[in-house]
Amino acid sequence: QVQLTESGGGLVQAGGSLRLSCAASGRTFNTYDMAWFRQAPGKEREFVAVIDWTGDRTHYTDSVKGRFAISRDNAEKTVSLQMDNLKLEDTGVYFCAAGRYTDYRVSAQYTDWGQGTQVTVSS
Repeated sequence: QVQLTESGGGLVQAGGSLRLSCAASGRTFNTYDMAWFRQAPGKEREFVAVIDWTGDRTHYTDSVKGRFAISRDNAEKTVSLQMDNLKLEDTGVYFCAAGRYTDYRVSAQYTDWGQGTQVTVSS
C-alpha cells in the first residue's frame, strides 16, 4: 500500500496558478504509476494527468494540455501538478492516485487514493 496526502489547493482567480502536491509514504512508491483526477460538483470523477512509474511518460486530458504539468520526485516520494492559467471549469476536488494500470484514464485502475484537495477558481 501507498498512503497519499494531497496539499496545495485553495481559492484562486481565473488566470492564476496553483501547485498541488501529493506526498506518499511506503516503500513501494517507485513502482507505482501516479495520476491526478478531479471531481466537480454533480459530475463524475475525471482523469486529469498521469505520470508513469519511471517518470518518462505523461498524458493529459485535452482540456488542460498546455496549462498543467505533472511531475514526480521518486527520491522525495512526491507527485506534483502545476496548474497555470486556471479557468472556472478547473474547479473541483483534486485527488492523487497510485496504481499499476492498463488504462490510465480509468479510475478503477488505481488502488490507492488521497483524501483530495479543493481547488476553487473564481471569476
